[in-house]
Amino acid sequence: MHEKPVNQEKESGRKVLDAESIKELWSKTYNTEGKPDWSHILPYYDDDIYFRDSIQELRGMEDFKAMTERLTARSNDLKMHIVRTARQERDIFIEWEMTIKFKRNPSSVLYGSSRITLNEEGKIAEQRDYYDLWGDIFDNIPRFGKAYRRFMKRKFG
Repeated sequence: MHEKPVNQEKESGRKVLDAESIKELWSKTYNTEGKPDWSHILPYYDDDIYFRDSIQELRGMEDFKAMTERLTARSNDLKMHIVRTARQERDIFIEWEMTIKFKRNPSSVLYGSSRITLNEEGKIAEQRDYYDLWGDIFDNIPRFGKAYRRFMKRKFG
């Protein structure tokens, strides 16, 4: 397994994506002041991007951009701490902690991971995000979070 250096660029001027450059790009996306900004990372996505997470499944750049715009509009503040990254062939794995503050609600930390799959041109062809949306949000609601965890443990643990 051989990765190209982070600072190496293709003829297009884009960085070559590897575990370290993904970490750098994701940190810029979410750790701006207030609203997230995807403008610098969108050129790294293939026009036929396939995206899936706990909420939605979509295909194509138009739908992907619309999803990023909805997330920006809904959140007052969004930060992401990249815990670690790793690469195996064309797949880059990211472990992350996202702190999100919705309008009128306290901040919640979502713990998750993403699998990024690169195509032959080195663009992101697929992104699969894994996280427990409701569990991580419910944990921040007094009394309800503990009741939810007891229920989940009793039914599924």
